[in-house]
Amino acid sequence: MVLTGKIPHDVGNLTFLISLDLSGNNLHGNLPQEMARLRRLKFLDLSFNNFRGEIPSWLGYLYQLQVLNLENNSFTGSIPPSLSNASRLETLEISANLLQGNIPEGIGNLQNLNWLSIQDNQLTGSIPFTIFNISTIEFIAFTNNRLSGKLPNDLCNRLPILKELHLSMNKLHGHMPISLSNCSQLQILSLSANDFDGPIHREIGRLSNLQILYLGSNHFTGIIPQEIGNLVNLVEFAVEVNQITSSIPISIFNISSLQVVSLRGNNLKGSLPREIGNLTKMQVLFLRENRFTGEIPKEMRNLVELEELALGFNSFSGSLPMEIFNISRLRIIDLSANNLSGTLPLNMGSTLPNIEELYMSDLTNIVGTIPHSISNCSKLTILDLLGNKLTGMIPNSLGYLTHLQILHLGENNLTSDSFLSFLTSLTNCRNLKYLNLYLNPLNGMLPVSVGNLSTSLTSFYAYNCMIKGRIPNEVGNLSSLLNLELSGNSLVGSIPRRIGNLRNLQRFNLSDNKLTGFIGDNICKLQHLGAIYLGQNQLSGSLPNCIGNVTSLREIHISSNRLSSNIPTSLGNLKDLVVLDLSSNNMVGSLPPEIGNLKVATQMDLSMNQFSNRIPTEIGGLQNMVHLSLKHNKLQGSIPDSISNMVGLDFLDLSHNNISGIIPMSLEKLQYLKYFNVSDNKLYGEIPSGGPFKNLSSLFFINNEALCGFSRFSVPPCPTSSKHRSNRKKMLVLFLVLGIALVFVPITLVFVWIRYRRGKRSPQRADSLSIATTERISYYELLQATDSLSESNLIGSGSFGSVYKGILNSGTHIAVKVFNLQLEAAFKSFDTECEVLRSLRHRNLVKVITSCSNLDFKALVLEYMPNGNLDKYLYSHNYFLDIRQRLSIMIDVACALEYLHHGCSSPVIHCDLKPSNVLLDEDMVAHLSDFGISKLLGEDESDLYTKTLATMGYIAPGTSLCFAN
Repeated sequence: MVLTGKIPHDVGNLTFLISLDLSGNNLHGNLPQEMARLRRLKFLDLSFNNFRGEIPSWLGYLYQLQVLNLENNSFTGSIPPSLSNASRLETLEISANLLQGNIPEGIGNLQNLNWLSIQDNQLTGSIPFTIFNISTIEFIAFTNNRLSGKLPNDLCNRLPILKELHLSMNKLHGHMPISLSNCSQLQILSLSANDFDGPIHREIGRLSNLQILYLGSNHFTGIIPQEIGNLVNLVEFAVEVNQITSSIPISIFNISSLQVVSLRGNNLKGSLPREIGNLTKMQVLFLRENRFTGEIPKEMRNLVELEELALGFNSFSGSLPMEIFNISRLRIIDLSANNLSGTLPLNMGSTLPNIEELYMSDLTNIVGTIPHSISNCSKLTILDLLGNKLTGMIPNSLGYLTHLQILHLGENNLTSDSFLSFLTSLTNCRNLKYLNLYLNPLNGMLPVSVGNLSTSLTSFYAYNCMIKGRIPNEVGNLSSLLNLELSGNSLVGSIPRRIGNLRNLQRFNLSDNKLTGFIGDNICKLQHLGAIYLGQNQLSGSLPNCIGNVTSLREIHISSNRLSSNIPTSLGNLKDLVVLDLSSNNMVGSLPPEIGNLKVATQMDLSMNQFSNRIPTEIGGLQNMVHLSLKHNKLQGSIPDSISNMVGLDFLDLSHNNISGIIPMSLEKLQYLKYFNVSDNKLYGEIPSGGPFKNLSSLFFINNEALCGFSRFSVPPCPTSSKHRSNRKKMLVLFLVLGIALVFVPITLVFVWIRYRRGKRSPQRADSLSIATTERISYYELLQATDSLSESNLIGSGSFGSVYKGILNSGTHIAVKVFNLQLEAAFKSFDTECEVLRSLRHRNLVKVITSCSNLDFKALVLEYMPNGNLDKYLYSHNYFLDIRQRLSIMIDVACALEYLHHGCSSPVIHCDLKPSNVLLDEDMVAHLSDFGISKLLGEDESDLYTKTLATMGYIAPGTSLCFAN
């Protein structure tokens, strides 16, 4: 008979009551205050009920009380300190409640206590050291609380009869006290699942009565001491999940009483000794997740009582140990992830009648077929043969394993008939939850019977299996399905309508197939869907408007299809969306402003579509965005300044659009940006140079309208110098006129030429770019400046030599024209340039800093022109000159020629005027260079030459002056 209700208040009238046992009922409520009158009570057991509220303090004033058992109720609050007044208490059992707070110090005053159990609560703080002074205590259990602190070094100095110490599943730390060896009567020591560290002391080998030793899930280091072998009564030994190294001490295999050994999750190495065959009472042996090597010893056959064997995730080698498959009591075998070879025993179904879990995944060279006899393993719940080299047909006899819950056959070379009939046989496995078939050449069609698989099925993985045909509508019957993965096959037809019945589906992957038709609104019925993968198919139509109702979505992957709709505004409802990939479709229209609602999105790829109009400013609200690609669309307008708010952005591709305007300087704030591509647009203005732009390639800016900036971007510099603007004030006014009527450009150029010809008849003086003093630079300084004339510093080569860039010790950038003295004409060219340039001073001529000449080396040191020559701006798609810059360069060249012809005491004929000899400084001011075949004309030398001196195939302006009449 089970009592219910509350304890009546009248119980307080039983003042002569000595013993009250109400355990194992359904009593509830608070303990009535009237029970405080039971002063003669010695035994009170209220365990296994539903009492609530705090443990009443009046219990501490029942001075005759010897046994108090409140285990397995729902008491809350703290342990009342008044319990320390019940000095005759021998048993205090208050486990499995909801108690919080500290353990009262006064508990240590209960000097008659021999049983103290407060496990399975929520207690915090440290363990009062006074408890370890109770010499009468035999049993201490504080398991599964939140206790912290260290254990006292003298833990066992005053506990002569302690038999069990349970401290597992807390937050205790520090070293294991050496004094534990003084608890000579100790039979159970459980310290697992704490934060203990340091070595396992050899003194523990003195606990000769120890039967159970649990030290797992801590941070113990070092070795397992040999002295463990002295624990001759040890039955269970667990040191799993620590940082133990070395090998297993041989002495352990002399403890014939051992039944459970768990050493998994350490760094144990070496081979498994043959002496393991001595442990004939062994029932559980867990050695997985270590570094064991060598063969699995044949002496394992002696472990006839063995029920659970876990040797997985080591480096065991050799043949598959057939001896293990003859231990008939085995329920669990785990040999996964070792270097074993061989075949599965054909008779394993008869030799392992009790097998429930078989883990043999990722073995190096397991070949052959799945034995048909496995159908006799009728208790099998888990069969894991993943990642081997198994071949042959998947046996239909698997359907006899009616208790099967998990079947992993993926990553093999298994086949089936064209109807995948093994799937039909698996419909008998009514408990099947996980079915993994991926990466097998099944080469068949999904049968209609797939809809009859277990209604418990939660995961069906059959990707990359060469499955063809349609997806049966009946797949919608698998109502518990969480994961459906059929990607990488040759499935055709449309997405089944009844897919909407999979109301629990979380991951849906049909990517990389040949599916056609529409996505359909049935997808929107999947209200728990977290990720949808439909990419690389031939789906058409629109993205369903209702997709915004599937608010559980985290990832949408529908790239490489034929979708042709707008992005529905409802997409903005997906507040938890992290990844959106709609790339490589034919989607059109504007990007909806609602896209800015996807606040947690980190990746968005809308590239390779037909999106048009502006990029919405709301996109700047995506502050968690890392990867954003809008390339290859028809987007217009400017780059929103709000993009600078996307502080986590690492990748931004806006290339191949019709975006105009400037690149916002505020993008310099994007400190994590590593990739920024705006090529093939209509941008103009200055390229930002700070922040992430310091490391960007010039290729990311090519094919725009009129970008300018630093030379490293291979664009002209921006016109920011007021000095040069003032020198050409009238020309800028003229440029404005040209902007209105470009058809009059040729006429205007003639006008400018005449104006300068008349205005500069008198010799010009040196301007701001004239050389002040001639520097002396030695041959060795030139070698140092140009890194010994290395190829990496070579700017260009001509008929008589090569030009190198360099940096002097002063930091000055120079260009060094080195003449090839193996050519006889080079000597004359050097002399000509020296003769011409020493008498010339004009801001549109290349400035000569100095020369360097000896018998074996002749060079001119020139001012370095960072923007190269005019030729690359005229004949390259990667460089651009606007009309103002072109006009300015023409004026510069005209000024130089005017000076050479009419501004010098002796006229100079250049004779090789071409774009490659027009150099551009950092402000895009043109400077004429290369006077190697020039001629100084005296009063009687106007008709000296009778042949063309210019470049072959090109006759420069004014060359007529170089011909005889």
